[in-house]
Amino acid sequence: MGISDAVREHVEWGTSSSGGASVKVATEERLDSWQKDDFGQRVWRKDPTLWSPVPVPELADRLGWLDLPNLAAEEVARLEAFGAQLAAEEIRHVIVLGMGGSSLAPEVFQRTFGNAKDYPTLRILDSTHPRAVLDLAGEIELAKSVFVVSSKSGGTTETMSFFRFFWARAEAAGLDAGRHFVAVTDPGTSLEKLARERGFRAVFSAPSDVGGRYSALTPFGLVPAAAIGLDVGDLLARAGRMASRCGAEVPVAENPGLTLGAALGELALVGRDKLTFFTSPSLASFPDWLEQLIAESTGKHGRGIVPVVGEAPGVPAVYGSDRVFVGLALEGEEAPVLARLHEFAEAGHPTFSFVLSQVAELGAEMFRWELATAAAGAVLGIQPFDQPDVQLAKDLSARAMRGELGSEVVGVEVAMGEGRDAEVEAALAAWFHGSSAGDYLGLCAYLPANAATVEALARLQSALRDRTGHAVTLGFGPRFLHSTGQLHKGGSGHCRFLQLVDRPTASLAVPETDFTFEALVRAQADGDRQALFERGREVLRVDLGTAETARAIDRLAASVAAP
Repeated sequence: MGISDAVREHVEWGTSSSGGASVKVATEERLDSWQKDDFGQRVWRKDPTLWSPVPVPELADRLGWLDLPNLAAEEVARLEAFGAQLAAEEIRHVIVLGMGGSSLAPEVFQRTFGNAKDYPTLRILDSTHPRAVLDLAGEIELAKSVFVVSSKSGGTTETMSFFRFFWARAEAAGLDAGRHFVAVTDPGTSLEKLARERGFRAVFSAPSDVGGRYSALTPFGLVPAAAIGLDVGDLLARAGRMASRCGAEVPVAENPGLTLGAALGELALVGRDKLTFFTSPSLASFPDWLEQLIAESTGKHGRGIVPVVGEAPGVPAVYGSDRVFVGLALEGEEAPVLARLHEFAEAGHPTFSFVLSQVAELGAEMFRWELATAAAGAVLGIQPFDQPDVQLAKDLSARAMRGELGSEVVGVEVAMGEGRDAEVEAALAAWFHGSSAGDYLGLCAYLPANAATVEALARLQSALRDRTGHAVTLGFGPRFLHSTGQLHKGGSGHCRFLQLVDRPTASLAVPETDFTFEALVRAQADGDRQALFERGREVLRVDLGTAETARAIDRLAASVAAP
């Protein structure tokens, strides 16, 4: 891989005994064959036969992301004017109401760049847990807030539930509600129609030929970015420079996106499919966006690359031979990350490092990883732009909401409480039994993502990894249903899941509907669990009850660590 002034890149293939030399050769052969087949040029011609010899849905009409650095620049003036208007009106909070591709890039932009002076702070709501909704509602001043209702389809259940809740609150407060709402959606959706009927402040149309997880450089990412004063023109320009480095006439072996994608794909083919991220502090949130991009794009038809995000570093001995390590660091912060990667490389693991000269290079890295993920899909023999297993969980959740699952739901469930530690430990032991090398564990938390809960879950994640030696992913529901949920159900099947639920003490109605948020979040957990069972996955549900969440999780971690 090449080196540029903007980013320093380095790869270690691992030792010969761990297969590193053979994967390096396979990657070079893949790049040679792509050069002969004009792979790079065909990507830019948007040739769908790179991924499927026959026409399939969501392929030929999902390659618009290649043009975004140029096409999206036409909207920069409008975006900047939108952000400046919010600052001039002294808006304090912009809240993105969205899921998956609609929420992850905005969250990365806020956490990475922060909001410019006098610009509002960005908040994200992508949890249907009533506690999460109420907590956010209690932390903002409605009169000084603008809500970005963000949905590609225009009818996302979670997004529209959030909208109805805050619209009702704005009206009850006597506000001109429409001035406090902005829509981002594809042209012609029901959300666009509703926004115009109710007099939203603005409606931003996103390109219909770009899928949600590839939409960071569309209005789904750029409207929230502009709202916090981010220089979206510079972000796009840097993405454009990376696009040029990956251009049609660039030799494949010098193409940063294709070389990375070929390597990740070839590593996955030999079982090195647990892509584990470590970052320096300034880039800590970037893997959250990468997780959706990689998992939802590659996890299907019994194959996939498993992104592992947020796992605390361990000694090399706790990692199996299924790992690949990626370090992402900002220049000046790279020493600890590179030292850790060196330790893993010495232990025989493949490693990749990327040191960015400044955080603004995030736009370039987004484009690189989008192309790399698409290229890895070609290596794995799947098309990376659909999500064939996501709808199953949605359908089952809808059935759960209507009370139609009933006795169909099967599997093991255990409730925590006084005197039940032995029962929990026995259920965990049974859940662990039968796992084997190459498996991963999925920690699926249908809980509010406050700081205490996040920290407790991180401790549980480490305890699971240290006890089993398996990679452990962590996702908050229903957020992860729009990202890693596809991988969980459509990937290799070498996985098992620990689902955590609680019993919300607050009842919170969703206005303009006949259901509550607590009913919605439980139905989503039930639908997800049933979908996993129908795909042959092992699932253990642990009900934390009404106890203090972080404390209950720590008790569970103690049970995991028990011999």
